[in-house]
Amino acid sequence: MRRSGRKMHRNAPSTRCSFVIFTYLGHNACAVATRRRPPPGQSGAKELDRYVTVEIVILAMIAAFLGLRLYSVLGRRAEHEEEPIQGRFDASKPGAPGQPAPRPNDRPNDRAADRPADRVQQPARPRDLPQVMPAVERGLRDIAAADRRFDAFAFLEGAKGAYRMILEAFWRGDKAELAQLCDRDVHEAFASAIDARLAAGETLENRLVRIDEATIVAASYDAPLARITIGFVADIAAVTRDADGNVIAGSLDDAVEARDAWTFSRNVTSTDPDWLLDETDEG
Repeated sequence: MRRSGRKMHRNAPSTRCSFVIFTYLGHNACAVATRRRPPPGQSGAKELDRYVTVEIVILAMIAAFLGLRLYSVLGRRAEHEEEPIQGRFDASKPGAPGQPAPRPNDRPNDRAADRPADRVQQPARPRDLPQVMPAVERGLRDIAAADRRFDAFAFLEGAKGAYRMILEAFWRGDKAELAQLCDRDVHEAFASAIDARLAAGETLENRLVRIDEATIVAASYDAPLARITIGFVADIAAVTRDADGNVIAGSLDDAVEARDAWTFSRNVTSTDPDWLLDETDEG
């Protein structure tokens, strides 16, 4: 049994050949690694160790080559992708994309405004404003400085909607809705006109055809109250009927141009974002 076991051990082939080694070293290395053990007296262990050492060195060189290739590709992509994105309101910097680089013969004093300390002291870029008179622009800037949420263009659109809502509520005689859109003095004036109309038995069948113009004609800020006056030019079809339903004034077929100057106000320290109508006048 012992002799048989030694014979099987002597004839069993070595299986130390892997797929990676076979691929990069070829048949010769695998042939040496898989051949039978040498006869007694030869140094088979030293020969096998020599081939294993060669395999390790070659695999290390392949790994280093692949690592350098990956670094060269990924490194170049990172350099292109990590360009800083300039914000919309960022100050222009020399050498930035789209900005001219400083000339070599420029003296330090000629480029004093480019120093970080001076850029910090420059005023922030003002918000976009409609085309208005200089005095109106100053008032709008004062309001914007006191109320960071203020936007002049959004205010104009909201004023157009309020103009339509207030007129239609007045024509319907809806005092409750007027109370939400007007301050106390204006609401009382509208309510008095509605009561007088109802006492006379008259009804209005008016219709706002369109708003042709809405421009800011005045703006002021007296802390904490902001006030803005809008000049409206609109076409209105108006009809007044008596208690019997007869038309006593106006016509729905002919629109009349109306010019109004309405002033809206708001306490900028209030959590309520709504502006209220606090004065009406003919434009």
